[in-house]
Formats: sequence, C-alpha cells, structure tokens
Amino acid sequence: MAKAGSDKNTKNKSKHSKLMDRKKNKLREKEEAHKERLKALNEKIQQSKNQ
Repeated sequence: MAKAGSDKNTKNKSKHSKLMDRKKNKLREKEEAHKERLKALNEKIQQSKNQ
C-alpha cells in the first residue's frame, strides 16, 4: 500500500542533482582551462623552434 503524505526523496534528489551538476561543470571548466594553457604553451614552443 502506498504511503500517505508527501513523496519521500524529491527535494533531496533535486538538491543532489543540482550540486552534482555544479561539480561536473567545475571539473569540465578546469579541464578546458588546462587544455588551453597547454595549447598556448605548445604554440609558444613551436614558434621558438621555428625562429
């Protein structure tokens, strides 16, 4: 038989998914920034080799 009253986990689930999305976005941005720095460094090295 179904429980009477409000649903059990809806608020916590939404909070949790919101926080996990925030965490994933933070990691993704960090990774992208790292790749950009490496790309810039690589270009600088290539330019110094060509000169």
